[in-house]
Amino acid sequence: MSRVKSASLRTKSKRLPRGKHNGVELLLIQAVDHVGAQGDVVEVKRGYAMNYLLPQGLATIATDHHKRMVEKHKARLQAIQNARMAGLRELATTLGKQSVTIEANANDEGHLYGSVGAPEIVAALKRNEITITSDQVRLKGPLKELGLYTVNIHLGHDIEGELKVWVVPTVTEEAPEKK
Repeated sequence: MSRVKSASLRTKSKRLPRGKHNGVELLLIQAVDHVGAQGDVVEVKRGYAMNYLLPQGLATIATDHHKRMVEKHKARLQAIQNARMAGLRELATTLGKQSVTIEANANDEGHLYGSVGAPEIVAALKRNEITITSDQVRLKGPLKELGLYTVNIHLGHDIEGELKVWVVPTVTEEAPEKK
């Protein structure tokens, strides 16, 4: 009798869709290392699907309905991504037209007592109402002399902008001498 029960339990188990290579076809709910990204339809071994991906909630059965829903979602995400890329390109164009002036203490030969780095450039851009982060500023090294520099700004997704940075000496107001 126990043989009959075990055989009937096997037939009642969930039928999982088979892929081309006789694996189980699943739709990933979350990105899984070495398997795929979120929304991908992947084929994995049955044991991996039943013991890890499905119980952990990382994947679901790849039905036609789920595939259509993912395609609609991907289309919306692609539209959002395209709008974001257009905004980044516009920002790169705006940066190309900008130049910022940073005052720094320097000696008579034009060498700075300190240096100008990414935080100072970000602060100067904020005064012009442009917001970027320090890690987006690509300097070959700190700016240690007075002059005009062209600084690359990495905005993401292979979009680069160039910014003109003027490093000028600090203007000190001297009191007029008394006679």
